[in-house]
Amino acid sequence: QVQLVESGGGLVQAGGSLRLSCAASGGTFSRLGVGWYRQAPGKEREFVAAISRSGNDLDYAESVKGRFTISRENDKKTVYLQMEGLQPEDTAVYSCAARSTILSVPSTRDHQSYTYWGRGTRVTVSS
Repeated sequence: QVQLVESGGGLVQAGGSLRLSCAASGGTFSRLGVGWYRQAPGKEREFVAAISRSGNDLDYAESVKGRFTISRENDKKTVYLQMEGLQPEDTAVYSCAARSTILSVPSTRDHQSYTYWGRGTRVTVSS
C-alpha cells in the first residue's frame, strides 16, 4: 500500500513561486507514475502535470505549460511540482496521485488510472 503526502502549499502573491512535494511511503517508488491535479472552489478537479515511472515522459496542462515543472527524486521517494509565475487562477487544492506501471508506460492525464491519492495541499495566490 502506497501513502502519498503533499506539502509546500501556502499563500503567495501573483507572480510568485512555490514548490510542492509529493512524498511516498510504502510500495516501490521507482515503479510509480505520478500525476498532479488541482481543484479550485466550485470547480471540477483538473489535470496539472504528470511524470512517468522512468521520468522520461512528462506532460503538462496547457494552462501551466512553461510555468510549472514536474520532476522526481527516486532516492527521496518524492515528486516535485515547481510552480513559477503563479496567478490567482492557480488557486486550488493540489493533490498528487500515483500508479504502479511497467517501465515503458508513459505518463497519463486520466485520473481514473491512478490508484493512490494524497489529501492535497492548498495553494492560494493573491492578486
